[in-house]
Amino acid sequence: MTNVFFNGMFLGTTDKPEEFVKFIRENRRKGLITEQVNVAYHPHLDEVRIYTDPGRARRPLIVVENGKPKLTKEHIEKLKKGEIKWSDLIKEGVIELLDAEEEENAYIALTEDELTPEHTHLELDPSTIMGLSASMLPYAEFDRGDRVNYGAKMIGQAIGMFSLNFLSRVDTKSNVLIYPQKPLVQTRTYKTINFDDHAGGQNIVIAILSYEGYNMEDAIIFNKASIERGLFWSMMFRTYEAEEKRYMGGQEDIIGIPQPGIRGYAGEDAYKHLPEDGIVNPETEVDSDQVLIGKTSPLRFLGSMDQFITGLENMRESSVRLRHGDHGIVDRVFITESADGNKLVKVVVRDLKKPEIGDKFASRHGQKGVIGLIVPPEEMPFTRNGLVPDIIFNPHGVPSRMTIGHLLEILAGKVAALKGEIIESNPFDPYPEEKLRELLEKMGFRYDGREVLYDGRTGKKFRSMIFTGVIYYQKLDHLVSNKIHARSRGPVTLLTKQPTEGRSKEGGLRLGEMEKDCLIGHGAALLLKERFDSDKTTVYVCQNCGMPAIYDRIKGKVYCPVCKDSKIVEVEMSYAFKLMLDELKSMLIYPKLVVEE
Repeated sequence: MTNVFFNGMFLGTTDKPEEFVKFIRENRRKGLITEQVNVAYHPHLDEVRIYTDPGRARRPLIVVENGKPKLTKEHIEKLKKGEIKWSDLIKEGVIELLDAEEEENAYIALTEDELTPEHTHLELDPSTIMGLSASMLPYAEFDRGDRVNYGAKMIGQAIGMFSLNFLSRVDTKSNVLIYPQKPLVQTRTYKTINFDDHAGGQNIVIAILSYEGYNMEDAIIFNKASIERGLFWSMMFRTYEAEEKRYMGGQEDIIGIPQPGIRGYAGEDAYKHLPEDGIVNPETEVDSDQVLIGKTSPLRFLGSMDQFITGLENMRESSVRLRHGDHGIVDRVFITESADGNKLVKVVVRDLKKPEIGDKFASRHGQKGVIGLIVPPEEMPFTRNGLVPDIIFNPHGVPSRMTIGHLLEILAGKVAALKGEIIESNPFDPYPEEKLRELLEKMGFRYDGREVLYDGRTGKKFRSMIFTGVIYYQKLDHLVSNKIHARSRGPVTLLTKQPTEGRSKEGGLRLGEMEKDCLIGHGAALLLKERFDSDKTTVYVCQNCGMPAIYDRIKGKVYCPVCKDSKIVEVEMSYAFKLMLDELKSMLIYPKLVVEE
């Protein structure tokens, strides 16, 4: 007997699993049971699984019977005229939605020509096997699968026009490309999702060439003139907010310039750029850690004595400051109310990001790289017509990765730019390469896309012809200006007394096992001594019982709480070790330190 499971629960058994599954499928296609049901028989496990639960990804396929698809030309005509709907095709059992489980039992043909009597389903279109991002790659089937994956991932990281109303939004962080363009080489998906209004890149002139070794290992070389004309400029917007909260005991925050004398007052200089309401004015230039919204809060902890403290002594400075390492210009200020009726201030700061060395760019074929050099236009190679490429791409990035789509897009982009028309090349239905070569020859160019290039520094002709064309490039969200970070000394955490973590907290850089090995291998082992005592402390230890002693600041003397009068010595240790001793004591374990001279 074969076990039958329904949404993972055991239902019962059947002695004819294939017939049972066929019966369910036929009833579903007739509309006797809901089309949400999916059923599969796994002979190797001898199990029938039925699923109706939510959260399954299901995709539409055309039902095939005896090698003939159920979807006919009449259906398509009726759909075009609006006589029937998509839902009617599902009700009639012409199209059904399969989940991952039932797909195991299906034999799906990509095209109608491939159909045999064994096939159970037919794809609506071969390109529907890809998700939204992957279907945006032109010539995707000419790239290796993993590159299509990378390309799809990076489309989501591209800076573009994410929303048309970005000036009235207050996103925590957003990037907007200043001169977005629609691609010259597109797929069917671009029209469907209205990409023209939300473009995420620019069409650039590219030359495939090694240049002075500055584009080794996926680095790319940019033309300085292109950047100065606005190539890949973008704006980063970041929102800061402050709220006048109310606390128990009738206390509340105050948004305004903090008064001298309160705890944490930063000095007159820190607030001199603020107007009298304590909120920075639009179009003010602000720099790292500068105050944007002045704010004062009551002290967090009110003890038994503190209730008598009033006025300035009970207030602390809690202003909102620009993130450490950031700078920019105040773009807009919103003053409104929160849901509780408290005053709410939001300040949006903008920062112009021009491409610089270390910024990450990628084509749509998983060919990512960072800028390795920005070259003045007079030193860039040029064609006989005086055309200078925007980007120089290294040829070594192609053979091992097999991104032929990248090369075909350069060819198609060149044709599109010269013809002034957008070329559509869908996955599994590409714009033919032969046609591209014909068109190039018709317009007076070489059929293979290569051109004679001259060295900008010497004026001499390059020995080889250089493959040149137009391709859609994307600026990715990994900008070096948002990541660059260094620190000498700075804040430490309260608990462990070790440096804080992260760029925004002005944190330290952690050395792991491998970094340690590098320093030893380099012969700089003494550097480790300096690196690994970031939390060095001096602890008083009792020689008798081996417990840390107490230092009484008021009396200015040291004593052991256990032995009262005994010999006490100073011991240097890591604060993390002292913390561990305290944690052991809290678990009633006695960590005795045996100290010797």
